[in-house]
Amino acid sequence: MFKKYRIVKYVLASLAIVSTISILIGVHIASLLPAEDITLSNSQASEIAYLNKNVPFNRGKILAVVTSTDVMGANGKATGYELTELARAYYVFTANGFDVDIASPLGGIPPVVLDDDDMGIFDYAFLNDVKAQSKIHKTLPLKDVVGEDYKAIYFVGGKGAMYDFPDNTYVQRLVRDFYSANKVIGAVCHGPAALVNVTLKNGKSFLQDRQVSGFTNKEELLLIPKAASIFPFLLQDKLIEQGAVFNEGLMYLEKVSHDENLITGQNPWSVWLLAETMVRQLGYVPKQRTLTGEENAITVLHTYETIGATASKVLIKQIILDKKQTVSRALLIDHGAIAILKADLKKFYDLLGLASYAKDIENK
Repeated sequence: MFKKYRIVKYVLASLAIVSTISILIGVHIASLLPAEDITLSNSQASEIAYLNKNVPFNRGKILAVVTSTDVMGANGKATGYELTELARAYYVFTANGFDVDIASPLGGIPPVVLDDDDMGIFDYAFLNDVKAQSKIHKTLPLKDVVGEDYKAIYFVGGKGAMYDFPDNTYVQRLVRDFYSANKVIGAVCHGPAALVNVTLKNGKSFLQDRQVSGFTNKEELLLIPKAASIFPFLLQDKLIEQGAVFNEGLMYLEKVSHDENLITGQNPWSVWLLAETMVRQLGYVPKQRTLTGEENAITVLHTYETIGATASKVLIKQIILDKKQTVSRALLIDHGAIAILKADLKKFYDLLGLASYAKDIENK
């Protein structure tokens, strides 16, 4: 009996130690996060120099397409288009001289997914932009879209796209017509769902032998383990099934595939590069733009994954001290949390170390 009590004491002591360590780690993580910018939600497009200085005039129109689906299948979880995937591309296009129309399968006000942790100045500016909001609150029904009016089409991601893009005859017609007219087609994250089930006039799958990126199985299943039963299909599997050469990048990091007029991105962190690649494919050099702290963090994370922590610290120092730019500590910590989900404790501590290093450099 006394041995049993001893074991209970050991268990309780161990739990107390684990609990204390968890609290200390939580406090440490909180100390690494920057203070909340309470003015960020009031951001205005008129105050962002990139959007207002040296804007080219009248280069034509680009059509952005968002989902009309507001629930994820039978599980009833809310979904829609990803705001960041629309807002950032929208502003890259307009800053480079293109007007942007927004369409959806049903027209009208589409459902949207907002994640406060991912929102930046451009995203809040979009929410406060009267012109942009007028367009998103009155999206064009796809049946009324005249493809000839546009130089490019961009399929915005969001899990809702998995439901109302693949079998939509208007989506298929637009993809087929843009391909036939040698126009630029872009899609990001779940947006490439628009490319499946498209058959060309010669009877071949549009995706046959095309280099494509999209939200990967690993990215999907880590966050939604039952994704295969919730969605009509896993996007990576379907793209490969229909003949695509799927280019899989590192999880939740930037990856863009460029196959002639088809430009696709793996996830939300690929939007900036994808949109600027579309501008370049349209025949123009994209305007210079100061990289966001999130983009710099993605570069740091890619360096960590491919070279290591030491090289990542060198890069952080260069970005902050030499380029006078920021590195999103929050995103570094987010990837640390992903490492925990994958039971990779070393990576978790490495990324906390990088966030701590970035904070120290900023405070110098």
